[in-house]
Amino acid sequence: MRKIILSVILITILLLSIFSISFITESKILGAHVVELKMDSGDTAWMIVATAFVLLMTPGLGFFYGGMVGKKNVISTMLQSFMAMVIVTILWVVIAFGLCFGPSIGGFIGDPTSNIFFNGVSANTAWDMAPTIPFLLFALFQAKFAIITPALITGAFAERVRFWAYLLFMVLFILIIYAPLCHMTWHPDGLFFGWGVLDFAGGTVVHMSAGWAALAGAMFLGKRKIQKVSPARITYVLLGTGLLWFGWFGFNAGSAVGAGSLAAQALGTTTVAAASAAMAWVFLDKILGHKLSAMGACIGAVVGLVAITPAAGFVSMPHALAIGIIAAVISNLVVSKFPKGKIDDALDVFACHGVGGMVGMLLTGVFASNAVNTAVGDNQGLIFGDATLFLTQLKALILVSVFAFVGSYILFFIVNKITPLRVTEEKEELGLDISQHGEYL
Repeated sequence: MRKIILSVILITILLLSIFSISFITESKILGAHVVELKMDSGDTAWMIVATAFVLLMTPGLGFFYGGMVGKKNVISTMLQSFMAMVIVTILWVVIAFGLCFGPSIGGFIGDPTSNIFFNGVSANTAWDMAPTIPFLLFALFQAKFAIITPALITGAFAERVRFWAYLLFMVLFILIIYAPLCHMTWHPDGLFFGWGVLDFAGGTVVHMSAGWAALAGAMFLGKRKIQKVSPARITYVLLGTGLLWFGWFGFNAGSAVGAGSLAAQALGTTTVAAASAAMAWVFLDKILGHKLSAMGACIGAVVGLVAITPAAGFVSMPHALAIGIIAAVISNLVVSKFPKGKIDDALDVFACHGVGGMVGMLLTGVFASNAVNTAVGDNQGLIFGDATLFLTQLKALILVSVFAFVGSYILFFIVNKITPLRVTEEKEELGLDISQHGEYL
């Protein structure tokens, strides 16, 4: 039955892609926010590079997670990230981009018919929020954010998830959780955008959604048979961290959608926050009586990168340093206090990405300055004496948390009804590399 369904899906996508035509008029395809392109070769060149940087983050995440799991699950864990690049790219072109950036339906979701199969997504027009780069390039840049988000979730249910069930969950997550959050946050007619929520590069859209979905997945799938395993390759973790840090420059500085001063500011705050968080993590470990470990340094750096993501283009360098330290201390304490005996978040995705994202969102409401970015407007951060932005960030944080956690838990329930999410004890003992893929290191 599964072979028949997969064959039908492949044939349908193939036929639609070959014979697809515009079902709506050109003016409706373009939509209210697609404008004439005012090409800037520098902006375009930078955004092509930034798009490649962000894509590199997903293989980097594969190494980061793959090095942390047991030796019997390295290939499967890394393949989960790789397949996100495959599945989400196709899904993005077919329908998901329209759900995120198509004409708004009530501020909650985009009209998918406007850009189905990338109809109207032209290299000769532009998105009005990025008028100097082709609309097609903007769409491809945004695709990389969608790709890494479900890949982040996989660390929570590592070493026990059935691969086909994960693929199905990934599709549903992009369509039902990611797309509405992306639209509400980054579309000019989106609900959160209208409230004045500041999320420069994905605190709500990427990290909080992935963190809460990870917690839901860990709770739904239950504990591994053996929770404490030796990391397979700490050198993979170091390599993955380096690739993530490198790619994050595209993630954050690329979100300026141009090669100007704002991109430089975001690049600077990104590297400062990563460095300060890594320092704070290993210092705190030492204070608490632990050894200074490579794993700790790597996890700390990633937490800093997560926390600065929503704030990268809104805060100063000293405040970026503070964000990294604060996020690392909080996430480190959450990791140490997390009830691992009850909830098996295998690679601490919620404590690092979920908590890191929430800390970053709130600290954006504390430190955002219109001296750094005029888009902040009159409602600056709490440190400047105005609580309006902080309360707006807090309101969005609460709504996103509830939506992402409850929605993801429901999706896990639905997927499990269609096909079992968890492997059998025998296959878990054998390892996912062999049981799911017939391969081994």
